Amino acid sequence: MGASELPLAAAQRRLGRPGRPRKPTHEPMAVTTCAPRLLDVDAAAAYLGVSSWTIRDLDAAGVLPRVRVPLPNGGELRRLLFDRADLDRLIDLWKDRRLSTGGR
Repeated sequence: MGASELPLAAAQRRLGRPGRPRKPTHEPMAVTTCAPRLLDVDAAAAYLGVSSWTIRDLDAAGVLPRVRVPLPNGGELRRLLFDRADLDRLIDLWKDRRLSTGGR
């Protein structure tokens, strides 16, 4: 049986060389990622560069406001979540202003 008699030989001739990758007919879709606004304890700790226990201490002291997610049964999600915007405001409050005010 010759190569031209094989059942897939005609398809192979139409498609080109065997094993040749096809060129995409469309542009690949771009994958976009967005940073989450709500961060759990570990993510908030990584964002601020402190330990997760420091985040828990800041939460317990009322320094860092916690986001409370209500549940349909009247309860709330037990997971500790923090708003990235609150973390940014806290960073602004903690900045050492002596350098920007000329040492006063």
